[in-house]
Amino acid sequence: MQYRQLGNTDLIVSQLSFGASPLGNVFNDVSEDESIRSVHTAIDQGINFFDVAPFYGDTLAETRLGKALKNKRNSVFLATKCCRYGNGVFDFSYNRVLQSIDESLERLQVDYVDLLTVHDIEFGDREQVLNEAIPAALKVKAMGKARYVGFSGLPVRYLAQIARQVEVDTVLSWGHYTLLEDEINDELVPLSIEKGFGLMNAAPLMQRILSDAPIPPWQSSPPAVKAIQPKLIALCREYDLALSDVALNYAVRHPVIATTIVGMSEQYQVEQNLRAMDILVPDELWQRIETLVAPVKNQMWFEGKPENNIPKSNGQHE
Repeated sequence: MQYRQLGNTDLIVSQLSFGASPLGNVFNDVSEDESIRSVHTAIDQGINFFDVAPFYGDTLAETRLGKALKNKRNSVFLATKCCRYGNGVFDFSYNRVLQSIDESLERLQVDYVDLLTVHDIEFGDREQVLNEAIPAALKVKAMGKARYVGFSGLPVRYLAQIARQVEVDTVLSWGHYTLLEDEINDELVPLSIEKGFGLMNAAPLMQRILSDAPIPPWQSSPPAVKAIQPKLIALCREYDLALSDVALNYAVRHPVIATTIVGMSEQYQVEQNLRAMDILVPDELWQRIETLVAPVKNQMWFEGKPENNIPKSNGQHE
């Protein structure tokens, strides 16, 4: 396992991080014993950054991760989120953030988290995010309940816009650095270098499009993007490689992104993801993938409030 400094923080994080959303049964049901086993396997193999949120499984993921990390708190860096909750509830108010961290700490069975992330800011009112949610998160930091503060979201240009207006420690972008997307490089990567915040990437398998698993019915990509999956699977199999392994191997190699968060909940997934980091992908395969995905590259769907989705130069929404 390789490790990188997360921006200007003192967190030296594993290049591959444990995304705990599947612990909340968001993809498929997994037993508590198996979920705990997956966490312990990850720690034993050098993964030291764990990312969770109250939203995942309507608090189930936090509860399970808390059980799994009992007596292992000092072995990991722990991140949770605020402002997005079950049943599509968003609350970016100042007081809810202060309440939310206490609830999370109780479920996680810890006194503090290493990172508190304001979750999916594109769903909030811009002024409330800027004037309530982020200041409240910074208050949580001042209180010692979180060591660092950041925010996350899907519309990568909006993330860059907000990052120019606030001083935070991290920004978590998801879905914008994969075999199908590289728009994180346009603004957010150079901005992270300029301002010194830690940059994280999540969902490198694009919610299973870049894997051999069935695409969830709720996945929002355009049909043409989803239709690329069987072609990519077949192409990778020509080289005796799994699409998910190739996709993950690609994502973790970005030179500026500190860590790539991948959802895991079973021991075999942890072991497979760790192996994927070390596979050798022929240059010819990278070139063939690039050619294959070119017609559907950077076709991201709309999410959040319309005013928070900054148009692309061609007039399409983020």
